[in-house]
Amino acid sequence: MNSSTKALDGGWGWVIVVAAFMAQFLAYGAPQSVGVLYPEWLQAFQEGKGMTAWVGSLVSGVGLVASPVCSACVDNFGERPVTIFSGVMVAGGLMLSAFAPNVQFLMFSYGIVVGLGCGLVYVATLTITCKYFDKRRGLALGIVTTGTSVGAFVYATAQKELIVLFGLDGCLLIIGALALNLIACAGFMRPLNMPGYYLKQKAALERHTEEQLFEKPPVDDLKVTPGSTTTTPDKTLMVKELLITIDAKDLAIQTEKKRSSFLSGLAIVKVIKKKQQAYAKYMHSMADIMQDQAMVAFCIAVFLFSLGAFPPVLFMEDVAQSQGLIEEVSFIPLVSIVAITTGVGKLVLGVLADIRWINSIYLYAFTLFAAGVALLLIPVTKTYVGLQILSAIVGFFSGNWSLTSYITTKIVGLDRLTQAHGILMFFGGFGIMLGPPIVGSFYDWTQSYDLAFYFSGSCVVLGALILFLLTLPCWNRRKCEGERPDVQYTSNCEKVASVA
Repeated sequence: MNSSTKALDGGWGWVIVVAAFMAQFLAYGAPQSVGVLYPEWLQAFQEGKGMTAWVGSLVSGVGLVASPVCSACVDNFGERPVTIFSGVMVAGGLMLSAFAPNVQFLMFSYGIVVGLGCGLVYVATLTITCKYFDKRRGLALGIVTTGTSVGAFVYATAQKELIVLFGLDGCLLIIGALALNLIACAGFMRPLNMPGYYLKQKAALERHTEEQLFEKPPVDDLKVTPGSTTTTPDKTLMVKELLITIDAKDLAIQTEKKRSSFLSGLAIVKVIKKKQQAYAKYMHSMADIMQDQAMVAFCIAVFLFSLGAFPPVLFMEDVAQSQGLIEEVSFIPLVSIVAITTGVGKLVLGVLADIRWINSIYLYAFTLFAAGVALLLIPVTKTYVGLQILSAIVGFFSGNWSLTSYITTKIVGLDRLTQAHGILMFFGGFGIMLGPPIVGSFYDWTQSYDLAFYFSGSCVVLGALILFLLTLPCWNRRKCEGERPDVQYTSNCEKVASVA
């Protein structure tokens, strides 16, 4: 169970990549193509568009907002148990949605339950992939995160056919049954390190084994065989000795219980203090992560990107319809173009991140800038072909999600990856949940998507500028100005003390 350098960048790691790819494919296929179910829910429940749209917003944002909790679960229980549990959640939420009587129930079953399950899958698959790869980590993460894009493309077509053949309820039941295959994917996720839960379980098992040595002997040993009416003196003596031993042990146990009854309150207080210390230590480590300037800039950039780039993808087709451009060329939907190019972008950007002379942080900032410029050009585009090209550009650079774990590992290290990635995904999920209502309010106010896309593009470009400026090398030089060049430091401790 100990980590081994031979397991990195090959071997069983590629099995992990395939299993993680299929896990994201099965988990995110239905939520990423929720737009197919949106018209069916509108017709079935006769609710407003804003209320019904909350289902898709929750399923996309809840899992990311809960990423700190998901990261804590992965740290404590390990990737395999978390993936098994998430498979049950995703499948159960999808099947439960087939029996939803109203939109409010659907927001819980599909939005919250499925969303949390997807969040657990996302954190578990990215964490175990980073542990198995070092030099080829960017390529591995690119392949794994492509599973969401491939799932969105395949499930969009599959759900349309299933609705025609079996109806909306039958479609959700079949999709939920397919999601149970997440449990099979979890079977391949062999852990490199023993998680905290197993260490606690091992210690408890050792204590339980020691206690069994002093347990009472089975009752059958004290019984006389039914066919015999008399007992031998040796057997009678043995039974008496056992009874005396048991009575003595019971007396000792009762005495010990009386003594411990006075200290039970103190024991409870000690347990509570230990739990508080553990949680305080975890929160302190998260606070230390947020003291890193590069990590703060990365969180702000991810928030602004999620706030600005996610809603236009949902409204892109409606933009074409509102401008009367859908009749020109409609055989390739804009949503499908975004899904395909996002998958290509994840692979290409993942490969580029592995090149030594390319700075992954500046690469991410460039993707934000390019996507923001494309969003700013959408309102001035008057042809459907132009919208298709801009959709492809936005989709390609939206593949930068494959770089998040890579950059997080570079900033905080592999040991604190799960905690830092949970914080990062919290900001991303918060932006995804706020984006559609804000962009929708701009449309309700102006009855046009122009101002909404200008707002979205400006947010993404601003995120690129913040990330680029706050990660310049000059900030590291300023930190080193406190060091005295005339003093020779023999250790890092003396250097830190001198700077302080």
